[in-house]
Amino acid sequence: MTTGTDSRMYLEAAQAPNAVRGQLENNAVNVRRIGALLQEMQPRAVVTCARGSSDHAATFAKYLIESRTKLLTTSAAPSMSSLYDAQPDMHGVVFLVISQSGKSPDLLASAENAKRNGAVVIALCNSPDAPLTQLADHTIPLHAGPETSVAATKSYIASLSAIVHLLACWTADQTLINALMRAPEQLEQAWNLNWNAAVPVLQRANNLFVLGRGYGLGIAQEAALKFKETCGLHAEAFSAAEVKHGPMALVGRGFPVLMLSQNDESRSGIAKLAADFVARGADVLLAGPPVLDTIPLPTIASHAVIEPLLMVQSFYRMIASLAPARGFDPDRPPHLNKVTETL
Repeated sequence: MTTGTDSRMYLEAAQAPNAVRGQLENNAVNVRRIGALLQEMQPRAVVTCARGSSDHAATFAKYLIESRTKLLTTSAAPSMSSLYDAQPDMHGVVFLVISQSGKSPDLLASAENAKRNGAVVIALCNSPDAPLTQLADHTIPLHAGPETSVAATKSYIASLSAIVHLLACWTADQTLINALMRAPEQLEQAWNLNWNAAVPVLQRANNLFVLGRGYGLGIAQEAALKFKETCGLHAEAFSAAEVKHGPMALVGRGFPVLMLSQNDESRSGIAKLAADFVARGADVLLAGPPVLDTIPLPTIASHAVIEPLLMVQSFYRMIASLAPARGFDPDRPPHLNKVTETL
């Protein structure tokens, strides 16, 4: 069995800063061009389409697009195309497909169907010769390089950075572009942060909540998936607002909660919720400003849109240590393959 620092997952996650650095350099002209096309197009809506970790990147995209462009952004159900042959009107719609492999049949069917019905298809893909890149109207390569670990890491962060790059160019947000250009260096700093205070708490856990809000929700979803994939730990992701509607009833003494708090309008609410969980006796792991009696996880201060990328990078290093501590090999998740070809 691998240890925390010699797993492929660990080694590939450590490559994320250089992957993002190369992506920004290689995609500069292409993404500016696509951003200008979207400014001219003035789409009426955006539909995202993805599975697994890529779908969590799509959650991040939804919050970013809706908050920055005011356009309705929703997630496609791939089965509408692959199983039910639905034919929605997609004229004036941007269909954003995110896929590490670009091979999953249901995503290809969805993209083809959207294009047939009038959508402009933009693909974010890590495989330059994948069928998805041939089908899309425009492609933004992730430039994450080969990723052999079943659990995606650097390709997920590369998806997030590509989404930020696209939105920053689309909306001509120079402040966000400048923040993104600093992200590779900050990702290196985030990789070196020590989140190992979480390991003894989670080593003995059976269940876990992961909470975020706004830009941080997609990162919470990704973290919950990684707990399941690599650690055999049942984790569920919720919005810090949604958790109050039922799930909060499960939180009591000794129940672990990982909370991710970027520096925006969501922060005060997450801090208050953390205090509520502490009062219930929960073990609260908090990435963000400290709250009394929580277990602090250090973070890098940055633009609120960039901070979730930095948090998930720190998280990847921690979970690479947690998996073997729980008796799991992060490179060999049971019953999983690198490419899941859903029909």
